[in-house]
Amino acid sequence: MLVVDDHPLFRDAMVRLLRSWAEVEVIGEAASGRAALERIRRDPPDVAVVDVRMPDVDGVQLCAAVGRDGLATRVLIVSGYDDDELVYAALEAGASGYMPKDAPRDEVARAVLAVAHGEMAIAPRLAGGLASQIRLRRERTGPLLTDREREVLALLADGRSAPEIGRTLFLATSTVKSHLAHLYEKLGVSDRAAAVAEAMRRGLIE
Repeated sequence: MLVVDDHPLFRDAMVRLLRSWAEVEVIGEAASGRAALERIRRDPPDVAVVDVRMPDVDGVQLCAAVGRDGLATRVLIVSGYDDDELVYAALEAGASGYMPKDAPRDEVARAVLAVAHGEMAIAPRLAGGLASQIRLRRERTGPLLTDREREVLALLADGRSAPEIGRTLFLATSTVKSHLAHLYEKLGVSDRAAAVAEAMRRGLIE
């Protein structure tokens, strides 16, 4: 785990929080995006916890660089800035999650662990604004989805599990999984996180 923040007090607090969890090993910290990229390229950690506003390379640029270089590190943005466009930009650039700095400590820690296990982690209070950004950026040239597939995709982006989607839409879990399989095929992906990321990139959720 690498912690990246240009504010020493917050960086130190995040390191202490992560080290209090037995499942997490903090291998280092960085005070700038540029220094973080050098560290990630040299010895990629599983997860980098990154601030979004930094004076040289910001969190969005760092996410894009990690993806461009094909690095295995997953990036969780933890920032005091949580406007909808910034959250969307970070996730579009490849971030695996976005949490506000004033979120409860346990919520941030759970997000870190979720990202470490390959999941997406988005603070619940950011979901509505993110969905609005997706709607605003909807592309007309995306794959043709049925109305039901769009409903399933919207709930998937909201972090719902297959059983939860089924209860919301009054569908059997097996039916939801069938819709998900069709979505994955149309989007050219193989899992939930990739489906959400690709849907965001294409703006396919109404």
